[in-house]
Amino acid sequence: MKERNQKERSDAVIKVGLVGLGFMSVAHLKGYRQLEGVEVVAVCNPSGRRLDGDLSDVEGNVGDQQPIRLDMTRVTPYQDFDAFLRHPGLQVVDICTPTRTHVDLSSRALRAGYHVLCEKPLARFPEEVRQLSQEVGKAKGIFMPAMCLRFWPEWAWLKEAIDSLRYGEVRAAQFRRIAEPPAWGQANYFKGDESGGALLDLHVHDVDFIHYCFGKPIRVYSQGFSAVSGAVDHVTTQYTVSSGACVSAEGSWAMTPGFGFNMAYTVIFEKATVVYDLSRGDESLVLYPGDDGREVIRCQGKDGYAGQLEYFLECIRKDVPPSKVSIEDGLAVSETCFAEEQSIKSDQVVNVSRREVTPTPIER
Repeated sequence: MKERNQKERSDAVIKVGLVGLGFMSVAHLKGYRQLEGVEVVAVCNPSGRRLDGDLSDVEGNVGDQQPIRLDMTRVTPYQDFDAFLRHPGLQVVDICTPTRTHVDLSSRALRAGYHVLCEKPLARFPEEVRQLSQEVGKAKGIFMPAMCLRFWPEWAWLKEAIDSLRYGEVRAAQFRRIAEPPAWGQANYFKGDESGGALLDLHVHDVDFIHYCFGKPIRVYSQGFSAVSGAVDHVTTQYTVSSGACVSAEGSWAMTPGFGFNMAYTVIFEKATVVYDLSRGDESLVLYPGDDGREVIRCQGKDGYAGQLEYFLECIRKDVPPSKVSIEDGLAVSETCFAEEQSIKSDQVVNVSRREVTPTPIER
């Protein structure tokens, strides 16, 4: 009987409701359309915008830019979140709203018994993520932070190369995610006290991937400045990690208009160097194996948005909490980002711990 119930659960169509109807919601909607066994049955937007299903005006910085319209004969719109939570048959709440709302909406959905996927960053400050973690610990449903970079094909390739030691140990790794100020969502993004600026909303991706590959950093030293939000909109950080590799990352919303968006990494292994640069198109990922040659790596598979959704739905079908990215990961990343912010403010190295950050004077 148990095996039959598990099969019935795995064969059933999972019903999803989306909260928020901006860029990230559109990215998720396009991801769901690449998957089988899932249906978006409801949307909620407390602002009331786009509840007619016309999302053609939504802009973003990466991925498919094709406009999207929802068939509202198959999707129920809500402005009130509590009414949305009462939608018949709803199983998954996918939260793509501004950062300041994440903890409240996630907690309410978890208390109502739903599985929850929540966009990054989980909250402005680590203490808020700790509060959410307590809700996750008590919940019947599964919770996962939407850290899509772990599922992006070129980053998944790099993670496997690091873990397999195929090219030896990593000696140095540099990550870069830079853009002109976002042209969308400015009412939220440009309130740095709520959004955290580029450090928390953009740079967080690379902070998370550094955790994924090298573990939580021991210390950070960051420099940065504000450009548009009042918070940190350009950051460069050097991380001390347990392996001893030289690891750094740069994130920015400070590039001048016309620059657009770029993401890149350079990793020096003992036996090879690998470079990824989005701006190089079909030759974005290149391996230099040390024999004066170069090899273009073309990764297959779904984009990171669809990949993370596929994994989350698989966890639901198997009734297991996500191990690839968890609330603990979300908290660790929040703590490191907070440490970077404190390093910029103090111009000191900051020791990263679970409960506090400890500045250390820089020897000059």
